[in-house]
Amino acid sequence: MLVAAAVCPCPPLLVPDVAAGAAPELDAARAACTDALGVLAASRPDLLVVVGPADRSARGPHPEGTRGSFTGFGVDLAVRLGRESAAGTAADTADGQLPASLAVAAWLLERTGWSDAPVEGLGVGETLEAERCVGTGAELGARAGRVALLVMGDASACRTVKAPGYLDERAAGFDAEAARALGAADVDALKALDAGLAEELKVAGRAPWQVLAGAAEGAGLAGALLYDDAPYGVGYIVAAWS
Repeated sequence: MLVAAAVCPCPPLLVPDVAAGAAPELDAARAACTDALGVLAASRPDLLVVVGPADRSARGPHPEGTRGSFTGFGVDLAVRLGRESAAGTAADTADGQLPASLAVAAWLLERTGWSDAPVEGLGVGETLEAERCVGTGAELGARAGRVALLVMGDASACRTVKAPGYLDERAAGFDAEAARALGAADVDALKALDAGLAEELKVAGRAPWQVLAGAAEGAGLAGALLYDDAPYGVGYIVAAWS
């Protein structure tokens, strides 16, 4: 059963080495992520599953020990998902690289010294149908007696004219409802998020959030919204469920 969840944004800029001189601009978001991960640790899970958006080549499961890096963002920084894997496993090969969203999650876990439970990763396609997201979440929730989720994903990328997707008048409303639902642990509202609109608004978190909704069905968790802002015209939301 799902006993806790943390929702965090997944921009590589969250990593100070990547953000460089702009790093202080996301200090509040980093602090909120640290608080959310503290909720996960306090839940004493048997298993932590990290869920985040991924392109086709990185979709699917990523075992503990899988490596990732930020070399594609001009920084010589490597991370690992959870504890070191046994030598020679797929997690140690070039084919086992984490998608960017899970690499950011791995950095957050390393930064907070996660050692409370085994960690696994799951990369999901941003366009995955809501029904399949919910079904995947239900399967994750049944993986162990006490399951925690770290759910990575950004809201819309269309909040300002300088945003990656330019300004879309619908973006603020979509993000506000997503933030409300995540802060309230409103499973039904998350399930109802419009996948088509999310794609148009370049929302990276819609599918992972709906995986969370599937895992949380019947768990009776309460939520808290810890951060909600769009510093670069992209919506970043942090929430904790317990």
